[in-house]
Amino acid sequence: MGAITMDASSKVAGELIRKARRESCLSQAELARRASMPRSVLSAYEHGHRQPAVAALARIVAAAGLEIDVGPPAARLDTSRAGEILVQVLDLAEKLPQRRRGALAYPSLARLAA
Repeated sequence: MGAITMDASSKVAGELIRKARRESCLSQAELARRASMPRSVLSAYEHGHRQPAVAALARIVAAAGLEIDVGPPAARLDTSRAGEILVQVLDLAEKLPQRRRGALAYPSLARLAA
C-alpha cells in the first residue's frame, strides 16, 4: 500500500484528495462509491468548498488504496517528568488559601394546592 506524506508545508485537504484519486486512477464517482459517500460531497472536498473531518479524509485516502503519513511520530510522554510536574501542581494547590463557605441556602418550596 502506498503512502501520501503530509508535513507542515502540505497542501489543503482538497489537493490531497485529488492527488490520491489521480494516483489511484479513479474517477470522483468511483472514489466516492468506494468511500461510501455521495460524489457531490467528495467533489466539494476536492474543490475546497468543504473541509473533511480527519476520519473522512482517512476513509477517502484508504478507499483510493493509499494511507496518510502525518509525519514523524509524536514525542513520547516522559512520565517521570509529568509526575514531577503533577506533584508540584498539587503542592501549589495545597498552599492556596482556603475559604470556608457558609451553609447552603436553598429557596423555600411552595406547596402546590391539590
